[in-house]
Amino acid sequence: MTKKPNMSLRARLLRSTPQAKQDKTRSPKDAAEAAFGSFLTATPRSNSEVEAEVDRLLRLLSMQERMHLMSGDGPFIRGTRDMSKRYNGVPVVAGAVKRLGIPGLRFTDGPRGVVMYHSTAFPSPMARGASFDPTLERRIGDAIGVEARTQGANLFAGVCINLLRHPAWGRAQETYGEDSYLLGEMGVALIEGTQRHVMACVKHFAVNSMENSRLWLDVHIDERDLTDLYLPHFKRCVDAGVAGVMTAYNSVNGSPCGQHKKLITQTLKQEWGFDGFVISDFTWGIRNPAAAANSGIDVEMPFRWRFRALPRLLRSGIVSAERINDAARRVLQKQVKFGAVGEPERYLPEVVAGSEHRELARQAAQQSMVLLRNEPTQMPWQERPSSAGQEIARASAPEPLLPLNPSRMNSLAVIGWLASEQNIGDLGSSQVHPPSVVTLLHGLTAAGSEHGLDVRYHDGVDQSGAVALARGCDAVVLVAGSSYRDEGEWIIRAGGDRSTLRLSQHDEQLIEAVAIANPATAVVLMGGSAFVTDTWHDHVPALLMAWYPGMEGGHAVADLLFGVSSPTGRLPCTWPSSNNTLPPFRRFARSIEYGPLHGYRFMEASNQVPAFPFGYGLGFHPLSWSDPVLESVTERTAGGFTVQLAVTVTNNATRPGSEVVQAYVAQPLGSSEDPLLTLVGFTKAQVDAESSTKVSVSVQVDELPEIICLGANADPSSHLPITIRTV
Repeated sequence: MTKKPNMSLRARLLRSTPQAKQDKTRSPKDAAEAAFGSFLTATPRSNSEVEAEVDRLLRLLSMQERMHLMSGDGPFIRGTRDMSKRYNGVPVVAGAVKRLGIPGLRFTDGPRGVVMYHSTAFPSPMARGASFDPTLERRIGDAIGVEARTQGANLFAGVCINLLRHPAWGRAQETYGEDSYLLGEMGVALIEGTQRHVMACVKHFAVNSMENSRLWLDVHIDERDLTDLYLPHFKRCVDAGVAGVMTAYNSVNGSPCGQHKKLITQTLKQEWGFDGFVISDFTWGIRNPAAAANSGIDVEMPFRWRFRALPRLLRSGIVSAERINDAARRVLQKQVKFGAVGEPERYLPEVVAGSEHRELARQAAQQSMVLLRNEPTQMPWQERPSSAGQEIARASAPEPLLPLNPSRMNSLAVIGWLASEQNIGDLGSSQVHPPSVVTLLHGLTAAGSEHGLDVRYHDGVDQSGAVALARGCDAVVLVAGSSYRDEGEWIIRAGGDRSTLRLSQHDEQLIEAVAIANPATAVVLMGGSAFVTDTWHDHVPALLMAWYPGMEGGHAVADLLFGVSSPTGRLPCTWPSSNNTLPPFRRFARSIEYGPLHGYRFMEASNQVPAFPFGYGLGFHPLSWSDPVLESVTERTAGGFTVQLAVTVTNNATRPGSEVVQAYVAQPLGSSEDPLLTLVGFTKAQVDAESSTKVSVSVQVDELPEIICLGANADPSSHLPITIRTV
C-alpha cells in the first residue's frame, strides 16, 4: 500500500474520467421509452405472449438486421475514444433497430451502483458480502435497478461473482468473497432485486480472478475442480433466471473464454438450460469472430468490431443462419420479457442518489464493517466535568475501547491521509460517480461536533506530527489501507493486482508509534480484501475493517465507532497470518494452475491458523450459543435433502446484538479427496438486549452427511456438531 502520491498523478488520473452531466430535463417516460422502446407495456406478458412477439419480430427482421442485434452499435475507433474520456457515462447500446422500435441492449456497468451519470455509490461487493445478508443485497439490487431504468438503461451488468482465489487479486473488491455458496446467495439476491426493473448480467464466466495478466492468462484446472468449486455459483444464478452472462478475458485449459464452446454451449446452454444471452467482455473479449459465434457468444460488446465479419462468415457457411437466429431470439426474448416489468411510478429523476438510496448505502456500510479486535485497555481519557462541576468517576477496570464514550472525552485525533480521501473503490469499469461522498474525516468531524468533541486531523505523512497529535488527544482513530492507486482494474500507474497484503512500511510504523503515544487507538482499515496485520495488530486495542464503504461511508464509520450502530459484519475472505501462507499468485503469469484449495479450505488442509478466519467478526458484546438441534430432514422431489437446524443465541448485554450462524459440512470437493469443511448455509439474526433467540439454518445437500456443524466462523474450534445420521 502506497503513501500519498503527488497530486499531479491524481489529477491526471481524474482527468481521464471526467464527470458526465446528467440530463435533468429528461422525463421518466422518455427514459423508459428509450430503454424499452416498443416493448414497453404496463401489462405483463405470459411466456407464450413473449414468444409470439419474438416470432413476429424475427419475421420482420432481415438477416442483416438479425446480425446487427449481435454487436454493440458504436464504431470501434470513435467509441474507444469516447470511453477513454468517461467510461459508460451513458448507456452502451447494442443491437438497436429503430424501424421496429427495438431498443437493443442498453448497458450500464456496476457493481458498486449504476456507473452512468451521477448515481448512488454503494459499498463495494466485498463489503456487502461481509454483511452476510441477502435481504439487504436484494434491496440494493432493487435500488440499482430503479436508478438504471430511470436513466435509460435496460441491462445492469454488475453482478460479479468471480471466486476470490487469492486476496491479492486487484478486483477482489468487485466480488463477494472466497466461498461459492456465499457468492451464489448474494449474487442471486442482487439479480432478484435488479430484475424487478431491468435485465441483469452475471460475470465473468469463468475462473477469472487475476487482473494484470487477464488478457493472456491461461488457467489450467481439473474438470472436477471447475465443476465443484468455480461454477456452482454461476449455475445458481442461471437457475434464478438471470437474463445475461458475460464471458471472461482469460483462457481455460487453452481456450479463450470468449470462444470456449464447452463452457458456453455445452455447460451453460445445454447442461444448465440457460435461455438468456451471452455477451463478450468489452473489446478484447473476442479473438476470433467465427469461433466466438459458433461457441455461443450472442453479442459482441461494446462495439461492432470482430462481428463485422458475420455477413462474410454467413455467406461462406462458416457461421450458420441457425446460429444467428438463435442469438437474435435470445436477445429479443429478454428485451420483450423485461419490457413488461417494472414500477413506473418509481422512475423519477430525484430518486437517483436521493435521500432514500443514500440512507440504504449508509445502512449497507454499517452492516458490512467487520470489528476484528476490541480489547480491554486502560483509557487515558480525561473525564469531562459534569454540569455541576464534578468529574465523572474513572472506570476502575480496563474496558473495550469501542464504542467510544464521548462523555469521558474532550478530544479525538483522526490520523491518516485516507481519512480525507473519497476512497470508494477503483477507477476502472466499476467506478461510480456519486454527486457527493462523505469521507471518514467528514463523518467523524460531524459526529464529534454532535457530541461536543474537539476533532483534530493529521494526514500522518509526518510521523512525528501525528504522534504529537495523538499524545495530546483523548483517543485516536487511525485510518490506513488501500486506494485505487494500490488495487483495482489495471490502468496506467494505478490499480492492478497487489504485490503484498501488508500495509506500507510507513503505515505500519505509524500505527506502532501512534499506539505507543496513545493506547486508546482504534485502527480503521480501508480496502478491497484481506490484509496481513501480524506485525502490528497486537499493539492496538481496536481494529475495524471498513472496506470501500460507498458514498455514505464516513457517516457509517462514525455511527459504529460511537455506538450509534453495532458491528454486524463477518469476513467473506480469510485473513492469513503472512504473505507466505496462500496459494501461488504471480501478477504477470501467462499460465497458472488452479487447484482445489484456497481460502479457509486451504488453511485447514495445510494445518494453518489464519490471523482471522472466514466468517469471523465481533460485536460489542459476545453472544452465547446453546441447544443445537436437528429440527427436520426433508427429501426433495428434485433429489437431495433439505436439513433444518437450529441453535439458541443469547444476548446478556444491555444493547441489541447480531450473529451470523454458519453451517459447515466436511466433504471432499473437486480433485481433493480429503473431507474439508465447506459452508452450506447461514442465517443472520438480530438478538434483542437481555434476551434469547432461536436461530434456524436451512441446508440443502445431495447426500445426508453424518454431521453438520454450526459455528460463528470457519474455525472448527467454534463449531457445535449436530448428528444428522448414524453410520
